[in-house]
Amino acid sequence: MTEPLTDQLFHLPDLDERRASRTQRIAEVLGSNLTGQGPTGPAIVHAVAHHLLEGAEQAANNRDAGLLSWYRRTELRDLAYLTTVDAAGAAHLLLNPPRRQLLQSPLSDTAYYLINPQTSPAAPDKHELLEAALDSSHKHGFGDLLNHHAPIICLLERRDLRDTLFSWSITRLPGTVFTDHTDHPEVLARDLVHEAGHHWFNEALAMRSVSLPDDITVYSPWRESERPVFGFLHACWAFSLTVIYSGAALDGAPPTARAFLSGYMEQQGELLRAAAPDFAQVAALIKSKPLRERLSTAVATALRCTQRLPKPTEQASS
Repeated sequence: MTEPLTDQLFHLPDLDERRASRTQRIAEVLGSNLTGQGPTGPAIVHAVAHHLLEGAEQAANNRDAGLLSWYRRTELRDLAYLTTVDAAGAAHLLLNPPRRQLLQSPLSDTAYYLINPQTSPAAPDKHELLEAALDSSHKHGFGDLLNHHAPIICLLERRDLRDTLFSWSITRLPGTVFTDHTDHPEVLARDLVHEAGHHWFNEALAMRSVSLPDDITVYSPWRESERPVFGFLHACWAFSLTVIYSGAALDGAPPTARAFLSGYMEQQGELLRAAAPDFAQVAALIKSKPLRERLSTAVATALRCTQRLPKPTEQASS
């Protein structure tokens, strides 16, 4: 039940130039060389630069001269041992730290992780899982989204499909995704799409100079509470993308993952339908017509995907 979707939906003109400029400013602050392009262009260098900047700031605050020196001299080539390359030739950095190494600080409401001198390579099976997830994203039209908005992927807890899966991203580390995972690459790809979607939306708002009102709230069926317009639109966009991806991935997924994704789409369909009336009104607050149209396209496409879900009897016979 594939819904046509192209990477053009995620194209942001002048994004590479904007990132190169921001990376250069970070390099000047660190007194380092971050001008070289990585395997996926400026995206991966830009994401690494933010890890180095945050790490250097923390090291300076802690008066750790040795660690500060490491963050100032490290370049992308020094982190090649963390690289995963998918079938399309796109490179990502894979992090897989133990929970005890996660950080808590005012930087984020949630735990996070920064690349550091002790960062070790992930096990081969984690690389295989990520490569399969990235391949699935390319196959179903989300390759560019993950290449440019999830170049650093931090795999956290391994969980069962019956467990709650947590994933998140933080604005201070653009391009980095934190996520739990199962053994199913299609499910990992779904969560990567979700978090990369959040990073994309932040970039798109900034590049279009779109500001959203802080004094307007909307009921979010995902949170079951009133949410600012910014958070509500983030949810509409990111969950729509995961529904579209899931619908495209259903046909080729093994039975267990297929059943999981189908159930997920059914659940999200109910939430998107509940949010749709408010979305139609709130989307008008996005003054950029191209951006507003992209969000509307994603929501409408996701709703069509859920309407075409097979009935339980059809799933059982497939």
